[in-house]
Amino acid sequence: MTRDEQQRLLSEGEIEVQGRVVGSSNQALLVSLSLDGVTTLACYKSEVGERPLWDFPDGLWKREVAAYELDTQLGTDLVPTTVGRDDGPFGPGSYQWWVGDNLEDHYFTLRERPEFHDWFARLAAFDVIANNADRKAGHVLYDDTRLWAIDNGLCFHEQDKLRTVIWEYAGLAVEAHLLARIDRFAKGDTGAVAKWLSPSELALAQLRAHGLVENALYPEPDATSDWPPYPWPLI
Repeated sequence: MTRDEQQRLLSEGEIEVQGRVVGSSNQALLVSLSLDGVTTLACYKSEVGERPLWDFPDGLWKREVAAYELDTQLGTDLVPTTVGRDDGPFGPGSYQWWVGDNLEDHYFTLRERPEFHDWFARLAAFDVIANNADRKAGHVLYDDTRLWAIDNGLCFHEQDKLRTVIWEYAGLAVEAHLLARIDRFAKGDTGAVAKWLSPSELALAQLRAHGLVENALYPEPDATSDWPPYPWPLI
């Protein structure tokens, strides 16, 4: 099924709650969506189910959708198809195509595999632009075919909050083909990202993209910052 077909199914399908996602910090729900005789599973994150945070405003689900739209705009192919809807069983929220991962692997078990190095390099650049404050190892899923990056709600803060387990690329050069796509975003080719962020959040994402292009290197952790460079727990 193409991404466009997935988006239509997630956006227009009839929703039925199947249960709660075990281990989710917020009220993430497993739902089924049915349209034209086709049914799929998705992860539904509603605004009312979010646990309040001191540093992020309510509506983390919008950042989930913005992350997918950024991934689409950059062509990095990291995030499962994600849409926002207002008509959910518990109100507005995001719906992300369900990834059937193998329940065993995560970033630390996969990072040494050479076939995934380019994917992780793209993810490291994506997280810089999105200002991801919570890239845990367990937010990388492997479905025995390919990798996926999930749980992108803690992104796009106006303050620098990058926290990630993926620092192996720090100080290394960013591939030219990736920089070209990032540069287009920095210069205004932002697609549907703007729909889900405030003007200042979008402008700062573009500024981070511009800095990545200008330096052409992955950033290193800021040793002078009080903000820890790693999330906790790591997995």
